[in-house]
Amino acid sequence: MSHHVPYALLALALALGADGACAWDGSDCSEPGSGAYEGNPEGWQAERLQHGKAIYDRACAVCHDPGAGAAPDIGNREDWSGRSRLWCAVLFEHAKAGYLDMPAKGSHPELSGRDVETAAEYMLSVTFPELPLD
Repeated sequence: MSHHVPYALLALALALGADGACAWDGSDCSEPGSGAYEGNPEGWQAERLQHGKAIYDRACAVCHDPGAGAAPDIGNREDWSGRSRLWCAVLFEHAKAGYLDMPAKGSHPELSGRDVETAAEYMLSVTFPELPLD
């Protein structure tokens, strides 16, 4: 039995706590630079993962690439196992605010909350590719 929360359930939980804002960072999706994805509507998942990979490479890989240190390795399911059913939401908050030895936003304060969440989504998609991204 899997104890992982599908992305759709996580998105619903985050949306319910977002004061009705369209974007996860509270910005209006219609504003330029709001973090809303433009372009091919059918390609939004690929576009989001590509953006997440770019942020991961810039801010997260130094600690989360395999063998980089004590942080959970991207792609290693065992490193990410044993977490609560709400662990995705907790992961996003820890990535943004920092937790134990993990610095907030991977020591890149210029990143938006949406950027950090997108990098975490990318990491989850590599580690758990069978989960839907929606």
